Amino acid sequence: MPRILVSEDISGVEMDALRREFDVALEFDLWKSFDKLKATIADFDALMVRNQTPVNAELIAAGKKLSVIGRAGVGLDNIDAAAATKAGIVVVYAPEQNAISVAELALGMMLGLARMIPAADRSTKARKWERKRFVGTELYGKTLGLIGLGRIGFLTAMRARAFGMDVIAFDPQVSPDSITVTETRARLLPFNDVLAQADFISCHIPETPQTIGLLNYDAFSRMKPSGFFINTARGKVVDEAGLARALEEKKIAGAALDVRAKEPPDSPLSEADNVILLPHVGAFTEEGQDRVVTCVCRDVAAVLRGQAAKNFFNFPLPRKV
Repeated sequence: MPRILVSEDISGVEMDALRREFDVALEFDLWKSFDKLKATIADFDALMVRNQTPVNAELIAAGKKLSVIGRAGVGLDNIDAAAATKAGIVVVYAPEQNAISVAELALGMMLGLARMIPAADRSTKARKWERKRFVGTELYGKTLGLIGLGRIGFLTAMRARAFGMDVIAFDPQVSPDSITVTETRARLLPFNDVLAQADFISCHIPETPQTIGLLNYDAFSRMKPSGFFINTARGKVVDEAGLARALEEKKIAGAALDVRAKEPPDSPLSEADNVILLPHVGAFTEEGQDRVVTCVCRDVAAVLRGQAAKNFFNFPLPRKV
């Protein structure tokens, strides 16, 4: 019977079904010890992770029997997909199953910033009644600037349209006649123009060598002083020191971050009233997680049965040498 190692907390109805068919070892804390993980992986045909397990070339080399790696999420930042591909191992993931959850959170963070909801909540719970302090701004009639117009950027734009917002976007990978542009009626602009024109900037780009630190002090300085920045994508695309400086110098009005360069973080952003900070929960809705776990469990099961995966990064069947 094929064996599956689960090194992080992945649970649900589909995981229960997987356990009935295969030999599944649920070691939810195993990601904390790379040496133990490396010593364990040799006996397993499949590895399932979230974003904490470092699935690097060394671990992949130790997994002599591995035929599939399942990532319960959209990003592959913690997986050396090139090493897995070279080893003939299928990499499956959930490319769009949590997109609605993240897009809704982006809108929620916009509203939180525009109406100062967290700060007003803290003030009122402290038995204050500071109505004049919390005069906010509407989303209606404002311009949303999207850095990245992929699946989540598209869904965020569609929801912003329902609030009466105009949409502009920077995404060199998107064609002006693509459905993401025509359906959202977004105007594609150069990066600096999006920064300068938007009232809200929402970031939806992957972490790559080209995007790490893209949103830095210089970028924030190009925004409107009344502008807000939201990041639900990847933490390392933001230079947090540059963001903190821009906030201190009032180059922008506020920021909301669900993802951080280091998680858990250690930066000065936590003291500011005009900053909303969340612990990387964009994908963590009951519905979104159910879709993610279902997608990955079914693809891992398919590969172990000798069938083709549907949501794969490299190829649908193992190519073991």
